[in-house]
Amino acid sequence: MTRLRFPLAALAAAALAAAAGTVRADEYADVDRLFSAGQYAEANQKADQFLAARPKDARMRFLKGMVLSEQGKTAEAIALFGKLTEDHPELPEPHNNLAVLYSKQGQYEQARRSLEAAIRTNPSYATAYENLGDVYAKLASQAYSRALQIDGGSSGQVSPKLAMVRDLFSLMARSGSAVASSPAPSPAPAPVVAAAPKPAAAPAPVAPAVPKPAPAAAPAVAAAPPAPPAPVTAPAAKPAPAPAPVAAAPSVAAGASGDEAKTIQAAALAWADAWERKDMDGYFAAYTPDFSGGKTRAAWEAERRARITGKRSINVTLSDFHIRVQGDKAVVQLRQAYSADALKVSSRKTLEMVRVSGRWLIQKESTGS
Repeated sequence: MTRLRFPLAALAAAALAAAAGTVRADEYADVDRLFSAGQYAEANQKADQFLAARPKDARMRFLKGMVLSEQGKTAEAIALFGKLTEDHPELPEPHNNLAVLYSKQGQYEQARRSLEAAIRTNPSYATAYENLGDVYAKLASQAYSRALQIDGGSSGQVSPKLAMVRDLFSLMARSGSAVASSPAPSPAPAPVVAAAPKPAAAPAPVAPAVPKPAPAAAPAVAAAPPAPPAPVTAPAAKPAPAPAPVAAAPSVAAGASGDEAKTIQAAALAWADAWERKDMDGYFAAYTPDFSGGKTRAAWEAERRARITGKRSINVTLSDFHIRVQGDKAVVQLRQAYSADALKVSSRKTLEMVRVSGRWLIQKESTGS
């Protein structure tokens, strides 16, 4: 059976994380540690103790859903993740986890609907697209099998199609596309999907809700000497909206000079600054005129305006830049730490940028790549 990608660690990282102090962060860490060690009963007990005092805490509810899934309490996990989709409609990860649970039960139509809901919520959610492809393949296999039963093989056209789909399943298994449904969080931040209170590596990118990571100079750029003639800019300082020198130089691939990479990095930082200041004119101006997020431009702008201006506060920190340039095009890979109200998300992001009239603008963006 096709096994969908269940970014438990990643989801924990894409975390439905409530803003928390040190004590609460330790409680998240305790539950995550027990979960990672396979001590599900103890993890569930600690989660219940926490939720007795804070029943609406999204992150702990998510962690509890992960525990229930591993305990085989599928109905309870489905109910919990379903309620999270109602309370946090802006998050795609609960929809994805629901799809994985439905798939385990053979409810592929329900899994398809959940994955399509995840993609509507975040059109750049790569894991949901991958899982949706697996679900479509399973639905195709069921349809061809049914056709073969009805047709009795008289047309000779159905069997080759069914064999092709089954070959696809075999290929996915060999290539690792069909991954275990519940990877345990690893101790280091990694690329796409899920959340743990501590940095976690998942099959797809996403890291735990931790204090904002400080940008670090990539190995391709010479490290600053211990006692530089001029003080190094502290990463805690918020970048200015206009392009300016940055504290941590980006890793530069062939095709880009150091100065050119810094200009591109500064453009990305200005975009993030406009985002967190809710400067919608500056935010939209960071994109190419034809960027539409898979919708009409007007629909995309209306959706982004509603989401951004509807938050009480937003913080966006970009770090760990790696930049590749070819002429007037650049691919920028980075880590984005996003927090808004009770939500914290840390994930890998890729910006495909182009130079237009001397300015670097975002032509395409994707998460987890």
